[in-house]
Amino acid sequence: MLKQKDNQRLCLTGQGTPMGKVFRRFWIPALLAEELPEVNCPPVKVKLLGEDLVAFRDSEGKVGLVDAYCPHRRAHLFWGRNEECGLRCVYHGWKFDHEGNCMDMPNEPEDSHFKDKVKIQSYPTWEKAGIVWTYMGPKDEQPSFPDYEWLRAPDTHLQVSKTFEACNWLQALEGGIDTSHSSFAHNNNIQDKKSLRSRSTNPKLEVDKTDYGFRYVGIRDLKEDGNYIRAYQFIMPNQQMRGQMIKWHDGSRENYPTIRGHIWVPIDDASVWVWNFKYTTERDIPLDPDFALQEEINFGRGPEDMLPGYRLKRNASNDYLIDRELQRTKTFTGITGINTQDYALQETMEKPFVDRTKEKLGTADLAIIAARQLLLEATRDVEEGRAPRGVNPETYRDVRACDRFLPKEVDWREGLKGDMKAVF
Repeated sequence: MLKQKDNQRLCLTGQGTPMGKVFRRFWIPALLAEELPEVNCPPVKVKLLGEDLVAFRDSEGKVGLVDAYCPHRRAHLFWGRNEECGLRCVYHGWKFDHEGNCMDMPNEPEDSHFKDKVKIQSYPTWEKAGIVWTYMGPKDEQPSFPDYEWLRAPDTHLQVSKTFEACNWLQALEGGIDTSHSSFAHNNNIQDKKSLRSRSTNPKLEVDKTDYGFRYVGIRDLKEDGNYIRAYQFIMPNQQMRGQMIKWHDGSRENYPTIRGHIWVPIDDASVWVWNFKYTTERDIPLDPDFALQEEINFGRGPEDMLPGYRLKRNASNDYLIDRELQRTKTFTGITGINTQDYALQETMEKPFVDRTKEKLGTADLAIIAARQLLLEATRDVEEGRAPRGVNPETYRDVRACDRFLPKEVDWREGLKGDMKAVF
């Protein structure tokens, strides 16, 4: 349970808000590089942390991310002409480069120096792993570029996508770091009593706080078969990763080795971009395109599942196409797509965001409790002039997630030590 003031402190991310100031101390994903496919291509509307922005790729390939409104008469720059290393407003012709400098003011006298006094808000950008990243905070606090292991993985080993979710960023993140709901919301074969989700529905959680956030595990007791351990990483302020290489401790069973995760980036206080990444964990095993496509379909993000704007076809307007017969006979929810199941539950919570003063949390919620503690800590750190956890890439660059079967007598901290260290 949170106090109402702390709930608002965590959920609101606009300019000047405590959590908004925290987000503005980190590099965050802004858009996919594919949204700006070539030089001088049409500009793109972007909204991040409540700010209306426009992105464009100039004649030299540099990406500009600028205020959406021309400083002259506040016309929207989405209508602008992307030409000759600048974005030109079509209302009166004012033109701005990727750094926000006014390059031309053709409706003013030729000898005027007014353009030298005008600059539009712009944010630095950096392209990596098919993502255009941005930093929206104080220039003198700008950190080094992110250095997650998945950013260092070869392009042949990595897949990245994004989806729009119509809820506050925190309830999306908390759904992502919740462990035990997979036995219910994501149980897609309720008749299979031998599945991991059915055999152990109440995993024991253990959380270790770190300089970058925390690592945590869900331990499922499989009786004579030992423990199934899923080990996660939470990297401040909004990233979670988890393993997906299931291996028996004697090496007798293994599936395709991947790590996957999400980054939740607030669009505004009622919607969020969910960035999805997946990468293989072995240097000599690239990510199979057919496997990657099937995984996107399984999660409800396949090509046939999407609308323009990276939005799901199954959404609140059509009740996520819930199939009550499917729910009665086969799956727990009757909703197709693992992420779609999450969205149905998270998007239909209280508006504009969950009233956490009414919650009743249990032992299964230890990771959620830890995340809230660290996020509140980060708001205080920024307010008091300290760098928040996770802003320094050195603190997290060597971490990764995994899942394994271990004998009951083996502590996960020792048994997973090698598997939780990055190799790329």
